[in-house]
Amino acid sequence: MNCAKLSKRLIWPIAALLALLAFHGSAATQVESARIWPAPDHTRLVLDTGGQVEHNIFSLSSPARLVIDLKNANLKTDFSGLDLSGSPIKRIRSAPRNGTDIRVVLDLKADIKPRSFQLEPNQQYGHRLVVDLIDESGSRLEKATTPTVTQDSSGKRDVIVVIDAGHGGEDPGAIGPRGTREKDVVLKMAKTLANLINDRPGYTAKMTRTGDYYIGLRNRTILARKYNADLFVSVHADAFRTPQPKGASVFALSQRGATSETARWLANSENRSDLIGGAGGLSLDGRDDMLAGVLLDLSMTASINASLGVGSSVLGKLGGVAKLHKPGVEQAAFAVLKSPDIPSILVEAGFISNPQEEKNLATEWYRNKLAGAIMKGIDDYFQKTPPPGTLLAWQKQNRQGGDSISHYRIQRGDTLSGVARKNQTTVSELMQFNDLRDDRVMVGQTIRIPAS
Repeated sequence: MNCAKLSKRLIWPIAALLALLAFHGSAATQVESARIWPAPDHTRLVLDTGGQVEHNIFSLSSPARLVIDLKNANLKTDFSGLDLSGSPIKRIRSAPRNGTDIRVVLDLKADIKPRSFQLEPNQQYGHRLVVDLIDESGSRLEKATTPTVTQDSSGKRDVIVVIDAGHGGEDPGAIGPRGTREKDVVLKMAKTLANLINDRPGYTAKMTRTGDYYIGLRNRTILARKYNADLFVSVHADAFRTPQPKGASVFALSQRGATSETARWLANSENRSDLIGGAGGLSLDGRDDMLAGVLLDLSMTASINASLGVGSSVLGKLGGVAKLHKPGVEQAAFAVLKSPDIPSILVEAGFISNPQEEKNLATEWYRNKLAGAIMKGIDDYFQKTPPPGTLLAWQKQNRQGGDSISHYRIQRGDTLSGVARKNQTTVSELMQFNDLRDDRVMVGQTIRIPAS
């Protein structure tokens, strides 16, 4: 066969293939459905799409609007069915544009800051275009995060525990074999735990989220700081690729995670001036990098030590009502645990990927058992080591007769061995009495001195 005939035979299949590719390349992306997730500081609009979609967003004022242009797309859903209550959106309009495109217009109640990104398919959803409407004024968030800390007649404040229900909104978390979603289970459990804490005199509970919406991991720790938390507890349900693993776990921040977080805080000027509004009372504003680093490392170490202490107490109580995955508190670099000034723990209530534990976690009685055990662990820890100025600290001092225990505030130049010598006790006794993992102390830290 000569070259001319061979070329003619090859041209037609290649041309047909190119035409087919061109057809598929120009096929419109379907916008199949839409969801909306109002949260205190933002509202999330999610468009389910048949694949990746090229888009552009921009804002308009007078009146306030957000325009979303979708290139080469078909709209197969009706926005009129969306519940817009609790969001800054008054109405959603849409119309074809340029023959092949779609323009979606959000009529807004006020100006917002938009942000958009696309998500790959997960266990529950396919391709998605996510548009966040961020409330920069903070009016809705400020209302939601105003602390209401009760005090008794003598002016002693409550211990503040912030409960964080993991995942939420477009992020379902892990999904069990029967379809149970982590975000639903942990929200119900977090609400139960918050109620138990609020019912206990001397405690106030706050929640990072109270509904089905997502909050960024960093924003969860920011909320804890705004509440001036004494403890941050993040509630999750674990998962694994096989159904065999089971049991509850408790995590604290690892030293490696603390090291990376120190660098992040020091590099961020906003963080330096903001630190610390929680329990630590330390400020890095105006400090040189070396001193700021030392202060922050000390604060991190103290927070991790406290986290391990309360985590051990909680794990012990969980072991009385559920199987434990590991016998001790584990440490990892979870983002929600990286608050340098607030003791923070993450509780994995069980493996939702295990059929029996999924069944248990879906029942109210089992979640109540777990929440009760967590509350007992928290209370046991704070009864032994109550934060200064709280009702629990005042009650503890009065129970011990006032003169059988004293408190000492660490001054510049103090060492634990020096404090032990002055008070005729030992370093090991002070470490045990204050639940310290090592002999390091920081300026401003209050330690308890046992009677000699």
